[in-house]
Amino acid sequence: MASDAIRTAFHPTTPGFAGLIERFLADRDQLLKGPFVSVSLPFREGSGRDWFPEIPLSFPPYLHQEQAFERLLPGSPANTLVATGTGSGKTECFLLPLLEHCLQQHRQGIRGIKAILIYPMNALATDQAKRIARLIHTVPALSGLRAGLYIGDQEEQSTIAMGPEQVITDRDTLHKAPPDLLLTNYKQLDYL
Repeated sequence: MASDAIRTAFHPTTPGFAGLIERFLADRDQLLKGPFVSVSLPFREGSGRDWFPEIPLSFPPYLHQEQAFERLLPGSPANTLVATGTGSGKTECFLLPLLEHCLQQHRQGIRGIKAILIYPMNALATDQAKRIARLIHTVPALSGLRAGLYIGDQEEQSTIAMGPEQVITDRDTLHKAPPDLLLTNYKQLDYL
């Protein structure tokens, strides 16, 4: 029960706070509120500009995505924070400009890591790796780009090459020929 969790977690020792938790819990309305109604408005549509001529978008970008694209396009990217609702395309806000940057660098013959994507959970990094692999595999202009996943223990069946659903996971391959994009977590980044 929530009240038991609160009693267990909070133990005020200052005399002025004596009995505070019990007084708080005595009023049921303090602890439980609801139901809540969420009114979400549709995301604002963008201009329809073709931001990445060689990376066709399967969606018309929202305004917040276009604002992020403007700030993150190769050349003079700026620090950018995107805070918007679930399903609003936050990943595309940074991923598409990153892929454009990697594409431009690759064409100039610049090899090695151009971006490190740090994820808090291995499952999220793995999901994003599949998403990136699909993009690189299906968009002709991106062929030749490489992405790698460096998380946790070495897999039994590590991959040494990009595929339609997988990025490079073989540690030896990643060290000898660093990919354009590296997906990792905080612990492995510290280890590296």
